Amino acid sequence: MSRLPRSEVFDPDEIAIAHVCTRTVRRCFLLGNDPITGQNFDHRKDWIEQHLIQFAGAFAIDLLEHALLSNHMHLILRSRPDIVATWSDNEVARRWMMICPHRRSSDGLPLPPTEAEIRSIAGCPVKCGKIRKRLSNISWWMRLLCQRVATRANHEDEESGHFFQDRFHATRIVDEASLLACAAYVDLNPIRAAIAETLEQSDHTSVQRRIQTLTADRNDARAKLRDSFLAPVSIDERSGEIGPCVSKSGRRCSDKGFLPMSLEAYLELLDWSSRQIAPGKPGRTPKDVPPVLKRLGLDTETWCELVRDFGRLFCSVAGRPDCVDPLRSHRTHRRYHLRRRARELLTR
Repeated sequence: MSRLPRSEVFDPDEIAIAHVCTRTVRRCFLLGNDPITGQNFDHRKDWIEQHLIQFAGAFAIDLLEHALLSNHMHLILRSRPDIVATWSDNEVARRWMMICPHRRSSDGLPLPPTEAEIRSIAGCPVKCGKIRKRLSNISWWMRLLCQRVATRANHEDEESGHFFQDRFHATRIVDEASLLACAAYVDLNPIRAAIAETLEQSDHTSVQRRIQTLTADRNDARAKLRDSFLAPVSIDERSGEIGPCVSKSGRRCSDKGFLPMSLEAYLELLDWSSRQIAPGKPGRTPKDVPPVLKRLGLDTETWCELVRDFGRLFCSVAGRPDCVDPLRSHRTHRRYHLRRRARELLTR
């Protein structure tokens, strides 16, 4: 079955969570250690993380998770049109000018926009309205990210043409069970690819940054900010703050979490999951299934398969059948296709 156009799955005026994946051309190892040429391009992962930090502080989009590998990258993004709606025209213009600056410092960093530059956007309602929508649009995030990495890499290699393979793939996530499985799938990618053995050794992942912050010395202020651009893990829907929850630090879009558990519980679940699916990994299944799986109605076999095969199980939309079936695409109002195995797993 052909993939639905992205405009059918994502409404720019709705808050939406998406698992995004993009690969380098022909799956060549252009972001890591290339076994054929012997070259190492790990520094390009640093480029990507620098852009992620910049975008997280400027876009109206929450960065929930990320994992950067040698020939592809995974992101989980949450669009926040509710937050961009609270920004003044001047704030919209300022943020856009920090993403696409007219002037840069000698280090290549964007310089704060002048009043005249801000007025060039804020003073035009049509232009400002378009940019306001762009700031909460996942496609614009990915467009600018891939464009900048590709341009810099091509310049470094003295090459031209495509760097990333086709357009990025995006799957909309519509329920907590699928979001938890997707987050684990992303964070465990280096272990599954035999690049790392433990979570803390999984370089260029959101889980490594969260662990570094969690274990940092309280006097090490810099280490305490390692994950400050990422959305917090825990969300308390009963006693937590309601509404947009705009970030107080300015380093990320909002301070709203995304999983009904603490960071510590999430890390325990990841560690347990890595022992179940990583080939040759020592350890054994705990006697008691983690409570979060029980709350989400998932048994151990279902959970392991969801985490292992998330990318193959879901296409346009990820979620339980009772959450996906009532949904309709935004333009043609067609039903979303849920693959047979995914339907079987989530109706047990």
